Amino acid sequence: MSEEGREVRRVRALFISDVHLGMRPTRITQLIDFLRWHEAETIYLVGDIVDGWRLAKAWHWPAEYHQLVEIFLDKALSGTRIVVLPGNHDEFLREYLGTYFGEVEFVDRTVHTTAQGKTYVVMHGDQFDVVVAHAKWLAHVGDWAYRAALRLNIAVNWVRRRMGLTYWSLSAWAKHKVKNAVSVIGRFEEALTLEARESGADGVICGHIHYADMHERLGIHYVNTGDWVESCTAVAETHEGVLELVRWTETPLPRKPRRLRLRRAPAVPGQ
Repeated sequence: MSEEGREVRRVRALFISDVHLGMRPTRITQLIDFLRWHEAETIYLVGDIVDGWRLAKAWHWPAEYHQLVEIFLDKALSGTRIVVLPGNHDEFLREYLGTYFGEVEFVDRTVHTTAQGKTYVVMHGDQFDVVVAHAKWLAHVGDWAYRAALRLNIAVNWVRRRMGLTYWSLSAWAKHKVKNAVSVIGRFEEALTLEARESGADGVICGHIHYADMHERLGIHYVNTGDWVESCTAVAETHEGVLELVRWTETPLPRKPRRLRLRRAPAVPGQ
């Protein structure tokens, strides 16, 4: 769709997770563009928005991070309800559970009711990750391996671009093809759907594993928002109460998106 014919999409709710501010690389520019073209009554930030693990090792906070934070604050000041559900990478935010900062609410988990009256448990999901819960050192090893795959992916896709080929994700391929990865995803989905069933909910909305999906294979509507490191995915609830998995990279980015009135970001030392 052309820029002239495009309109801001208004939805009932947005669910976004695994932005990993502080990690290199991430798709923050695409997320900023996505938020400029979407307005929601409620935005759920479903964990790992900030990557405290990476920031503790090497501080990385470029100007576009300030811009992203300002967009969220601008939406909150305009009346959007924003609910933050911390994950394992931004677990330091769990110190603020049960508190409010203006229109921003911090909770460990919540229940979202759609316009159709269906209820969904909303949580990051690391609470049901055995590796994170009982062997954090192993989780850090997995984090290192994931970042190594991303670096390798940059080189692979540089070659693919030179050959005229489209983007290809090494980590996504591994999640589809490696037996152990598929097994881990399956056990994760089972744990989350069981929790939703025991809570009496119709479904569960989560993040954590960077694998966007939506299905009812286990008798409960399982929804995973994906990530903004590679896949650029989010979940939107329409005003009719329908949940949709949105892949923003499939939509051409407008050259001149709608501009928001943002406060000036503070200067960043060293930039």
